[in-house]
Amino acid sequence: MHRVTIAEVAERAGVSTATVSRALSGGRPVSAEVTRRVRKAAAELGYAVNPIARALRNSRTDTVGMVVPSISNPFFTSLVESVEHALGRDGKELFLCDAQSDPVVEAKRLASLVSRNVDGIIVSPTHGTESASAVLETARRLPLVQLDRFVGGTSTDWVGVDDLAAMRLVLDHLHAAGARSVAFVGSLLTNSSTEQRLAGFRRRSAELDLKVGPDSVLLGDYSVEWGEAAAGKLIDAGEPPDAVVCADDLIALGVTRGCRARGVSVPGQLQVTGFDNIEFARLSDPALTTVDQPRERIAAEAVRLLAAAGKADAGEKQASAHIALVPELVVRQSTKPVG
Repeated sequence: MHRVTIAEVAERAGVSTATVSRALSGGRPVSAEVTRRVRKAAAELGYAVNPIARALRNSRTDTVGMVVPSISNPFFTSLVESVEHALGRDGKELFLCDAQSDPVVEAKRLASLVSRNVDGIIVSPTHGTESASAVLETARRLPLVQLDRFVGGTSTDWVGVDDLAAMRLVLDHLHAAGARSVAFVGSLLTNSSTEQRLAGFRRRSAELDLKVGPDSVLLGDYSVEWGEAAAGKLIDAGEPPDAVVCADDLIALGVTRGCRARGVSVPGQLQVTGFDNIEFARLSDPALTTVDQPRERIAAEAVRLLAAAGKADAGEKQASAHIALVPELVVRQSTKPVG
């Protein structure tokens, strides 16, 4: 099959090849009439811009890599969608990688994206410490923004939600709804999200004088199965708390399922809150009270920070940004009415 060349487009439009290049790339200005003729000729001939050649000329590929801990987690699925939409508005494409909740796999994915000459990388690190070396090495080579989670000891840009403020919202609501004892169910303390949420839980429950029993902090993983198992532990131990604060919605869905299996009513006997406001949260029975993360704003900020880093002069040292966006509590039927 014959591949149409830029010279053929130039001949059809009656201009030089350089003019064709400028008209199709949107680079140096070309008159509207010439641009119209060039695009018409290109369309008639079926000419397509070679992205590899364009990348070599412009020293950019207009592609951004993204690595998330687990694409099977609905929160990350929706976050990826938001990032892709934000990039699309800037005319960029997304290369997505799943770290499979494994820092070793994550390091391989980051190295692969670097080797493919993406313009920058957005990453939600799998592990708070074990991900650090790969994130730092990548940041030395390309613009990089950490999203939602972050690793300690790094100076890259980060954007996410204010987890401490989120826990204040949750516990204030539960206290107003009559809870006087609370438990926390989250993942192991291997990522900043759980660390920050547990810290916020401990701080605000102490300020409100909410009772947290010695066995009322249960740490496992972000899954429905773990939430169900944790509910069993709390209920089977006798005298369960008035409310269970969960580090994400998957855990919360499991807790409500575990309560139902043991004949414990939610919210009548035990109130339950989630975090992330995934689609299933409003569809569960009862519908989950949860923290809504402003995903569209988080994604837009991440793309903006990445673009700004890409435009910075080589070798220019810039202070890293740490942007914690304000969350919102969405009150549904898994907690009691206030007042």
